[in-house]
Amino acid sequence: MPIRRVSSLAIFFLGLAVSAESQQKQIKYVPVKSTSRTSAQEMYTAYCAVCHGVDGKGRGPAAEALRVAPSDLTMLAKRNGGMYPSDHVTSSIRGDSHLPAHGAREMPAWGREVFWRMSQGQTSEVQLRVSNLNRYIESLQAK
Repeated sequence: MPIRRVSSLAIFFLGLAVSAESQQKQIKYVPVKSTSRTSAQEMYTAYCAVCHGVDGKGRGPAAEALRVAPSDLTMLAKRNGGMYPSDHVTSSIRGDSHLPAHGAREMPAWGREVFWRMSQGQTSEVQLRVSNLNRYIESLQAK
């Protein structure tokens, strides 16, 4: 099943639909809901947990329908010599860096596309959302 690039605020995958006939997992597209720009946990739960899991380990309900498994976000610092790669995570959230594991942009470019539209082009609000979400992901790091 081809995964379409998320290019509008109105579409994001938030769950799985299981076809009774084929039992093949499929991504269900639903409208993106707006969240508080100051609640990183609310943003993570609404936008990231469906793939990366509530615990950040990459086992969200939509993970099985993706061609490449989502990253275990709790291991980012460990895989980076004990240092949390804040700049890399920021680039990933914004959609500035190409991540081969994301294939054809399966992970939405939140900062560039969704957060920009949500904030009606307010750069400072986009930066606040990205920064807060980044700090939340940093708080998920394995000890």
